Amino acid sequence: MGIVSPGFTGRRRGGSDLPPGQYLTRDFPVLSAGPTPHILTEHWEFSIASETGEVYRWDWQALQALPAEDITTDLHCVTRWSKLGTDWKGVSLDTLFEDVETGADFVMAHSYGGYTTNLPLEDLLDGQAWIAYEYDGDPLAAEHGGPARLLVPHLYLWKSAKWVRGLVLSDTNDLGFWETAGYHEYGDPWKEQRYAGD
Repeated sequence: MGIVSPGFTGRRRGGSDLPPGQYLTRDFPVLSAGPTPHILTEHWEFSIASETGEVYRWDWQALQALPAEDITTDLHCVTRWSKLGTDWKGVSLDTLFEDVETGADFVMAHSYGGYTTNLPLEDLLDGQAWIAYEYDGDPLAAEHGGPARLLVPHLYLWKSAKWVRGLVLSDTNDLGFWETAGYHEYGDPWKEQRYAGD
């Protein structure tokens, strides 16, 4: 009799679906920089502020009225876990930016609770990012960023700001919460951009 049961493949490492240094998990670990805010949808608001000071706003009802997309994507956390094939529902940032006039190159995402993270604007457009409000067919739980979070799955998960409340456009790439603490300013999992200098 063999040592390994037929069909057992162990924990996947490497391969085309898993960035270097990551391991596969079936759980959805909860990691946060502070206490979990609990925002009622009737008090939730999302805004985009341009570099000229113009502000575009959506309340929960307005967000729900926008065309939604079903998203199936992989998640990669800087703490080295990856979860493949996660299912979400949300509004594409392309939809939210349709009427926004800007020449800015950078965005600072702001969350309820004070969290911030910086991103290039080009990483939020062309079908790459969403304001997600459902996970696995259910309303997004508070511990995973509900009622709505930014979802930017091609970057490490700290860039997908939980409890998102707004984006501020800028001509400068100012650093957010984890970036000022030494994390990489961009965070590409395929290049292992975990910390500044990677």
